[in-house]
Amino acid sequence: MNFYLISLGCPKNLTDSEDFSARLSAAGSKLVFTPQEADVIIINTCGFLSSAINEARRNIRTALKLKEKGIVKKIAVTGCMVERLKENIKEEFPDLDLVFSISQQENIETIIDKRGEFIKPIGNRLYMPSYKMSLTLPHSAYLKIADGCNNRCAYCAIPNIRGAYRSKTMEEVLAEAKIMAQNGVKEISLIAQDTTSYGQDLYGKPRLVPLLKKLLKIKDLRRLRIMYVYPHRVTKELALLMASTDRIFHYLDMPLQHISESILKNMRRHCGADDIKKVLDMLKTTVADIALRTNFIVGFPGETEADFRELEKFVENYRFDNVGVFEYHRESGTPAYDMKGQIPARVKKERAERLNKVQSKVIDIINKSAIGKTVEVISDGETFGRTYKDAPDIDGAVIFSKPVKSGEIFKAKIIEAKGYKRVAKPRA
Repeated sequence: MNFYLISLGCPKNLTDSEDFSARLSAAGSKLVFTPQEADVIIINTCGFLSSAINEARRNIRTALKLKEKGIVKKIAVTGCMVERLKENIKEEFPDLDLVFSISQQENIETIIDKRGEFIKPIGNRLYMPSYKMSLTLPHSAYLKIADGCNNRCAYCAIPNIRGAYRSKTMEEVLAEAKIMAQNGVKEISLIAQDTTSYGQDLYGKPRLVPLLKKLLKIKDLRRLRIMYVYPHRVTKELALLMASTDRIFHYLDMPLQHISESILKNMRRHCGADDIKKVLDMLKTTVADIALRTNFIVGFPGETEADFRELEKFVENYRFDNVGVFEYHRESGTPAYDMKGQIPARVKKERAERLNKVQSKVIDIINKSAIGKTVEVISDGETFGRTYKDAPDIDGAVIFSKPVKSGEIFKAKIIEAKGYKRVAKPRA
């Protein structure tokens, strides 16, 4: 059987696609890269936001048209949208051949030839994939160390979709990392809904730092990148470990969401504004060249103009290297859905534009100071790549002044910078 894969959403979803694609390949199926070659189209959906669900619906409709024309025989749907909508998906799209939940992805080789709905609740343990396949660049890969979430932020549907927090054991994570390194992966990005909670469920307390120390013993592994940390769990111990080695990129992805004390409280975040600032100050003091990415939500219920101005000032002062700005979306099943003080769409849009303008000015300042500096770069192709400040797929790019072998990690001087795009001259 030939299968064509459409993987939507975040890197965490992509790792699921990699795992079940590997299972299918090990069972004799073949991943193809055009629908015309496929017997079945598998769509791994995102369901985090209504916009993501609508994107999944568009992909399902397109796939069903291909089936109607006889180009493919079968359409299968899995992922977060299945967890969120369950039986309603089949009601909306009765011509779907197969609908299966996230927990059934580990059984894909036994159900892919069947038809119907295979919905099973999320289990209490995160399964260890038997096979590995990379759907990313050969030298860069994601390694999911945990899934689910216990934080229960007021705006977020993830706990309802992905279940309670579940970590892989250290032995399982190390085994996956060793396979990746042996296969030529030089950059591993550790991901979870909350990487800083890693091990809490298995070992009684967070164990990210001990895990990192064990990963650093893998000789063939060149660099680690830490994604999705929560500020109240970022410790001095973690910062000191990062500062002590260049094998962990001096980069953290830390979604902060806001800085107004009242908004953070209503969002049900687990640390206040002063705590956030203390963590940021500690990181900048301990890891001198730390690069910080964050996300902010504007237009959360009850957000006043004063709250938003506080956020603008915060972004201006703290100079984050990368910022994602998102307008608040009401998501059914979340506590924020029924909160009073819903913000009009035009106000949310205006505030998002304003905050992006503030960040653009910050980037101009960062760019000005970067020109002439030598930084570490990883090449994603002969003429382009990323600095240590840039995570794959989500951050900015670097253009090389001369060709470099793809997958190389090297030092380069920034000779030009505009926005999130920079030009670097590889050091001789």
